Amino acid sequence: MAKTRRIHLINPRADTFATRPLFFGKALYSPVAGLLAVAALIPEDDYEIILTDENIEPIDFDLKVDMVGISAMTSYVNRGYEIADAYRARDIPVIMGGVHVSYMPNEALKHADAVVVGESELIMEKVLDDLRQGRLHGIYKAENLHTMIGMPKPRQGLLKSNRYINKGFVQTSRGCHHGCMFCAEPTMYGLRFRYRPVEDIIAEIELIQERVILLNDADFFGTPKRAMEVMKAFKGRGLKWQAAVNSRDANDERLLELAAESGCFMLSIGFESISKQTLRNVHKCQNDPESYHKLVEKLHRYGIMVLGLFMYGFEGDEPSVFEETLKFNIDAKFDMCGYSLLTPYPGTITWFEMMRRKQIVSFDWDKYDQSHIVFKPNGLSAEQLYGGYLDTYDGFYTLPSMLRRFPWDGSRNPANWIIYNAFFRKGGVVTRDFEQLVAKPTPEPEFTAMPPLMPQKAAWKELVLEATTTG
Repeated sequence: MAKTRRIHLINPRADTFATRPLFFGKALYSPVAGLLAVAALIPEDDYEIILTDENIEPIDFDLKVDMVGISAMTSYVNRGYEIADAYRARDIPVIMGGVHVSYMPNEALKHADAVVVGESELIMEKVLDDLRQGRLHGIYKAENLHTMIGMPKPRQGLLKSNRYINKGFVQTSRGCHHGCMFCAEPTMYGLRFRYRPVEDIIAEIELIQERVILLNDADFFGTPKRAMEVMKAFKGRGLKWQAAVNSRDANDERLLELAAESGCFMLSIGFESISKQTLRNVHKCQNDPESYHKLVEKLHRYGIMVLGLFMYGFEGDEPSVFEETLKFNIDAKFDMCGYSLLTPYPGTITWFEMMRRKQIVSFDWDKYDQSHIVFKPNGLSAEQLYGGYLDTYDGFYTLPSMLRRFPWDGSRNPANWIIYNAFFRKGGVVTRDFEQLVAKPTPEPEFTAMPPLMPQKAAWKELVLEATTTG
C-alpha cells in the first residue's frame, strides 16, 4: 500500500551547550527523543515521516508535506512559533506539543492549528483521524497518563546519529515522586512512577545498537527494586550507561554495586543547594548537604563519575552562597558541576508562586533556559546573582581546580573525565554579557498557564492549590 501522506516532525533550534555542535560539528546530546517516540505512534504503512533537528541542519520549508509536528521546550518555543507561522503561511497544518504548550495551549493556538496537551500515546489516533478528515483543530488533551506498557519502540532510524556524540537515549520510566517546586516533571507526568517492561527496554537497546546509553528518566533510582531489575538485565551486554538519580538512593550500596557491575560510568544528581533550609523551602527534603562529600567518595569507589547539579536564585540565597558552593564542590572533588539559575517555568509551583508575588520580570521565553535572570531575586541583586553564577562556573573549571579533582587514582576513566570537563568548560555558560544575561522586562503573557496536573499526594495537592490561587 502506497504511503499517502508525509508528516514533518521538527525540533527547533535551542541555544544550549548540550545541543550546539561544539566539537567537530557534533552536539553532545540529541534532543529529539520525544519526537522519535511520537513517530513510533504513526503507522509506517500510511505515513512517511521526516525528522529535522534544527540544531544540526536547516529546515527545508519547501519540502512538500501534509502536516508539521513541532515539539518545543520553553526556551525555544518562540522559534517553534516562528516555524509554525512559516508553515501555516504555506497552508500546511501545524500541530504543537511538549511541556510548554501543554501549560500554555491558548498561546500556542495563536500559531498552530492544534495543540497536544499532555502525553501523546492516548490521543495520537484521534489526531491522525482528524488529519485524514481535514478537521485538525483545537486542543487534544490526554485525560489520563499512559501506563508505558506496550509502547512502540522509538523510531531510532529517523535519527541522523552521526551528528551527535551521545545518541543512545532510552526511557525506562516516567514521573517522579519528589515534587520539587521548580520542576515540571511531577506536574506534567505525575508523582507516581510508571515503568516500561524490562524486556521492552532491552529490545530497544538491541535495536539502536549503541554501546553508550543515556537513561532518559527523571530519577532512575526512584524505586530501588525496579532499578535493580533493569540493571540486572544490563549485565553482560557490554553497555556503558549514565542516568539521573536522587542523592538519597544513590547512597544505597546494593544499587551502586549493581550499577558498577552493569556498566554505569556517570550519575547526574540534582543536589541544588548546600543549604538545608533552602532545600526544605523548595520541597527537596530528600537531599542532605552533610552527606554530599561522603556520597561523592562512595560513587568514586565504585568507579562512577558524579555530575553535580546546583542552582542559584532561591529564596534565602545570600552573596556568600557562590564562594561557599564553589569551595564545597572542589573540596568534595565533584567530577563535573552544572550550575544554573532558578527559572520559573510555566506549570511549576515556582511559576505560580512568583506570578502571585509579581516577582517575574520577563516573559521572554528565549531567556527561560536556566542561564538568564528572568525574575527579581530576594536577598541578592541581579548583579550579584549574575556575577556569582559566572564566578562559580569559571572557578570550578580552572586548571588548578581540575588538577585537584582529576581521578589520579584511576578510579574513573581519565579520558571520559577530560572530555566532559572540556565540554562543560567550553559551553556551560551561554553568555557573559550582563545586558544579555539579565532579561529585560516584558509585559505579562496574554494567556496564563494552566494549573498543574493534580497529583496523588494530599500535601502536594494543597501546595498546588495554594500556589495557583490568586488574590
